Amino acid sequence: MATVPSPCTGVCRIEPKTGWCLGCRRTMDEIAGWRDMSEAGRRAVVAQLGEREPVRT
Repeated sequence: MATVPSPCTGVCRIEPKTGWCLGCRRTMDEIAGWRDMSEAGRRAVVAQLGEREPVRT
């Protein structure tokens, strides 16, 4: 099975209202732990990203 790639887009700014990165929508804990996360953990995070709606200003 292939390694789950990082969803990082290079837009590394955390939205204060949600705690999610504006680029990839991960939390700081998810970003910081990505390298040591299991493949199953990475798949679980990626599955949640599509449900995280961007903040409308």
